[in-house]
Amino acid sequence: MTTKSTAETDEIIICRDVHKWYGDFEALRGVSLTVKRGEVIVIIGPSGSGKSTFIRTINRLEEHQQGEIIVDGITLSHDIRNIAEIRREVGMVFQQFNLFPHLTVLENIMLAPMNVRKWPRPKAEERARHWLARVGIPEQADKYPGQLSGGQQQRVAIARTLCMEPLILMFDEPTSALDPEMIKEVLDVMRDLATSGYTVLAVTHEMGFARTVADRVIFMDGGLIVEQNTPTEFFANPQNERTRQFLSQILSH
Repeated sequence: MTTKSTAETDEIIICRDVHKWYGDFEALRGVSLTVKRGEVIVIIGPSGSGKSTFIRTINRLEEHQQGEIIVDGITLSHDIRNIAEIRREVGMVFQQFNLFPHLTVLENIMLAPMNVRKWPRPKAEERARHWLARVGIPEQADKYPGQLSGGQQQRVAIARTLCMEPLILMFDEPTSALDPEMIKEVLDVMRDLATSGYTVLAVTHEMGFARTVADRVIFMDGGLIVEQNTPTEFFANPQNERTRQFLSQILSH
């Protein structure tokens, strides 16, 4: 196991020169990023820019082939114990809700804490109900996912992630599969979490969320970080021509 040399420092995620190939295609071409505890990072960019691939390397849903990733002092390596430890601390919310249709909402949320954290059932249920209330749908506990709207299902998925008590929350375009009227309810939950002290990395096309919640906005293109800045500077005064081009297209819609 790697010693937690950076565990007590301000830096919770350190990525140095991260590369990822799919065959001959280089999806990440040397991405370096340091994230501080409690920092909210929003990553934007065109489709195929490497945004989702990059955040998925941080908890080894995708394996990087070159470079270094350190999460809360643990170096991400082939050591399965390191991978398991990092995954316990990094919660991921996806585009698709990935809920078990045959389990109730409550059972979906309790499953991982009981199996991974080894919590007794009463504790898992108490925490599951707490997080359902936090995301605004405590009354849905005994329903099945198929009885809920898309927005409600995504809020269940967020509650399920939170119930594992992660240090880091990652969102991979969590509103892209939702109808427009459901997007706001999920963004409201994300805003609440982003201002609650969590370290957040969010890949999203929601520019309003990026403007109001992010500490830093990162623009990726072609497997690289092209530009990063505070939201105010990023949107008002983009430095790179590619960033300006992307913003002019996306903000004109």
